[in-house]
Amino acid sequence: MSEDVSANPQPAKKGGMFRSLKGYNYRLWAGGAIVSNIGSWMQRTAQDWLVLTHLTQHNATAVGVVMALQFGPHLLLLPVTGFAADHLDRRKLLIATQASLGLLALGLGILTLTGLVQLWHVNVFAFLLGCVSAFDAPARQTFVSELVGEADLPNAVGLNSTSFNAARMIGPAVAGVLIGSVGSGWVFLINAASFAAVLASLACLRTHQLHRKDKAVRTRGSLSEGFRYVWKRPDLRAVMVMLFLIGTFGLNFPIFLSTMSVKVFHAGASQYGLLTSTMAVGSVAGALLAARRDKPRIELLFIGAGLFGLWGAVAAVMPNYWLFGLVLVLVGISAQTFNTTVISTVQMTTEPAMRGRVMAIVMAIAMGGTPLGAPVVGWVADRFGPRWSLGVGASSGFVAALVGIYYLVKYRGLKVGFAGRRLQLSLDEPAAGPA
Repeated sequence: MSEDVSANPQPAKKGGMFRSLKGYNYRLWAGGAIVSNIGSWMQRTAQDWLVLTHLTQHNATAVGVVMALQFGPHLLLLPVTGFAADHLDRRKLLIATQASLGLLALGLGILTLTGLVQLWHVNVFAFLLGCVSAFDAPARQTFVSELVGEADLPNAVGLNSTSFNAARMIGPAVAGVLIGSVGSGWVFLINAASFAAVLASLACLRTHQLHRKDKAVRTRGSLSEGFRYVWKRPDLRAVMVMLFLIGTFGLNFPIFLSTMSVKVFHAGASQYGLLTSTMAVGSVAGALLAARRDKPRIELLFIGAGLFGLWGAVAAVMPNYWLFGLVLVLVGISAQTFNTTVISTVQMTTEPAMRGRVMAIVMAIAMGGTPLGAPVVGWVADRFGPRWSLGVGASSGFVAALVGIYYLVKYRGLKVGFAGRRLQLSLDEPAAGPA
């Protein structure tokens, strides 16, 4: 039996695009999260700018090293973080991680304001932040399923991505203005204060209304069970390979945008922040489109990956700042289509008891690939120029799209045809389990 996946986009479930916000717990969580996310994006922008323009002489490799230290712990701590997300109380775990992230932002802010900050300080704080985030990310992603029911999970994931990228649209632009007026140190302190919002939302949740599932049973070998689970699923293996390619070489936008701003367009901090916000406009649009879908569609993985490669390549050759920014909107839509489909597909097709460990693998690949990719694309930017570095990122999208097509052809019998002038794709039903 085959299913036609080319028809018009699936209508949103009754309740509309923002239906998850009708629930008190999700609405409260979303309000605190967007405040904290704005602060976090402000810090990311200020941190990259501090390293690139104050602590080094426009050294993109140094920015890549900081990114590697910040995201490397997701890979190093993978077995433990997934185990924690499946076996511990996620709400209490998030309270601990969010408070720790706030304290780290406070410490870096004090060092910067006092004029004592050095590059090695930023490296240490980036590593510590990465260690805490390694526990925070899978717990935060899977906690969404406790805030809403399974039926609303794709919608909640889409709205989470909308919040995250709305913050990415606002945060860097605000940070760019603040960096130029009061300096990076105050941006770090503002981020530290922003964690109070998400901590307050976690404290005020109606715990009796949480959709809690039975915790995974602690057994011998349960730390590695997530890897065995993924290995037995061809669909999850394909998703992980595609995510590794794009996450390692394609999602290094702090390097791409900062070096294009400084070295190619000779722009200042506010223009750099505006570029990040411009791409976030596309990401918000992509996330809102994802929130409309009743369920994730796996063919969107290779479509999103291919479009990411295409628009990344176009952005690499844009002749001026404004055209570059315009194309970044399209890059943002395609990247967010891919990312949101990955998260929704994995969460919806994974058994609840395994969800934390599998999502930890997803987050480790998405962020843990950075220690491999960021120094590479940073070196390419220093050696051959930022345009070539962005070209490397674009190529990862093309290769990932080929991986997705290979999976769909081999395991789902992908067929391409036309009905009149409309392109149609058809897939066989998965043999066992969702795909």
